[in-house]
Amino acid sequence: MAAEVVLEEVKVFGLAVQEDDEEATAVAEKLAELCMLHGLKENELADELVAFAARKQTFLLTVDFLNIFEHEALNKRPTTSHKRKENRYSGIKDINTIQELLDVEEDEENLLDAYTTPSKGSQKRAITTPENPRSKRTASTRSPHLLFSPSSFSPSATPSQKYSSRSNRGEVVTSFGSAQGTSWSGNGGSAASVKLFSSAEGSLTKRYKFMFQKLLENREVLSCKIEELGEVLKEHYQIEEFSSLIIPTQEPVTVLGQIGCDSNGKLNARSVILEGDQEHSSGGQVPVDVSELAEFSLFPGQVVVMEGTNSTGGQLVASKLYEGVPLPFHKPTSPIEEPEQQMVLVACGPYTTSDSITYDPLVDLIEVINKGRPDVCILLGPFLDAKHTQIENCQLTASFEDVFKMCMKSIIENTRSAGTRLVIVPSLRDVHHDYIYPQPPFSCCELSKEDKQRVLFVSDPCTLEINGVIFGLTSTDLLFHMGAEEISSSSSILDRFSRILKHVLTQRSYYPLYPPAEEINIDYENFYHHAQLAVTPDVLITPSDLRYFIKDVLGCICMNPGRLTKGQVGGTYGRLYVQQQISREERKSPCIAAQVVRI
Repeated sequence: MAAEVVLEEVKVFGLAVQEDDEEATAVAEKLAELCMLHGLKENELADELVAFAARKQTFLLTVDFLNIFEHEALNKRPTTSHKRKENRYSGIKDINTIQELLDVEEDEENLLDAYTTPSKGSQKRAITTPENPRSKRTASTRSPHLLFSPSSFSPSATPSQKYSSRSNRGEVVTSFGSAQGTSWSGNGGSAASVKLFSSAEGSLTKRYKFMFQKLLENREVLSCKIEELGEVLKEHYQIEEFSSLIIPTQEPVTVLGQIGCDSNGKLNARSVILEGDQEHSSGGQVPVDVSELAEFSLFPGQVVVMEGTNSTGGQLVASKLYEGVPLPFHKPTSPIEEPEQQMVLVACGPYTTSDSITYDPLVDLIEVINKGRPDVCILLGPFLDAKHTQIENCQLTASFEDVFKMCMKSIIENTRSAGTRLVIVPSLRDVHHDYIYPQPPFSCCELSKEDKQRVLFVSDPCTLEINGVIFGLTSTDLLFHMGAEEISSSSSILDRFSRILKHVLTQRSYYPLYPPAEEINIDYENFYHHAQLAVTPDVLITPSDLRYFIKDVLGCICMNPGRLTKGQVGGTYGRLYVQQQISREERKSPCIAAQVVRI
């Protein structure tokens, strides 16, 4: 009887129930339950329901919608019956009660607005079409099991207006080499071989324990790095012997050490110090005068060999700086006789705009993958960005790991028809993952037998071999971190990006900066084993917030594909054509062509 009265009341305002008898019966039972549990009269419940439906712009009554109505509106009414119910069901929590706990203030303000008395000049409510109308089915459900439905884990999943209104989709912003034909397409991974580079000394394939480091062990790792690079430079430049940098001498000497800064501030030409190796200088430090060097490029943590004089023992006046030596390129032991050209697509997160948690940019990228069918698609994090406003404010209604699983499920299932091999690289900005460098691969996704052959989860950083072509991958913004610390005085044609990338290759490390940026937590024992270059890669992928580029540095093709989103607008992604070169004489780059394209 109570349900019939409520339905008659709400029908006047355009609310209706589905014609399905089973659904109508369930709605009637739910209305009767609400009247009884919350101690409301029929007309009071109808008034509450009409106001809530108007705010949600929903005109179809379903059981799911009434559940949302109960959690977001009725449970916040300061009544004694509400308190009794809250105490009785305090141990029961579902996706809606979690949302209720996370954004109580916002919902209460909206609820109060619905009851605000209109001003005299606006007695009639203006009938307007919402900017982003939602279908009745979408508006009436909050199931966390929906496949990648943003409304299931965000209370305000509104698409970004700036992103959807962009006009430069598909624009090529920079390119390298020459692509055959106007359209880029691959073979859908049918002939692609993707594996971790076998020459690396044990790849990082699982999580490890961290936050237990001894300073002595860290010191040993840094000392080993100085000694190993010192031996390489000594052999390459045929240096007879290194001298101590702390012993006064009137004659020019050659010393080995690591660049540092004499204070906690930023490195500059007058604050350079050199920390010597343990064997020759016992780890001693001495200031360095670089005014006599014709050109130099230095950063904290750089292992260098210098020639100069230290007449007093208190300052080294440098007269020569030896160039670093990169590792050799990989030469396949059994090269393919007729290697096929492979298309590799590279994209880096975040995959949402800053003003919305909807994954529209990722959906557009999946469309690009299905259309072009690249052989390999490398996706670098963050997939759930810790810097996103809604994540910082804890406005998601599902756990971070659940949202990530939905994201991965959407990517894997929606690219299955294309057949593209997927490589997933984590990021330190992934809010649900281990916040340590080197970062282990994601481990929370269970793959089917078919997908296990197609999807590869790797660590950050990692070295991959794709049909004989070596790729170096890292999602850490080393360009930004090193660019903020590097100083130079150079007349050469190298720009800052090229200088930094040259340092990465000659220091033979994915992150040669020491001390690292404040946002980076490094486990130096694993850093020594898993963050060093085994060979000079043919292609180095280094995503950054800085401007996108494609550069040839010491024969290595270095690409910053940019990020898929830049604030509220669309960003860029990269694509490459690579083919293993079988020339046994002079080495040729396997990267035939590369482009950076706007999403």
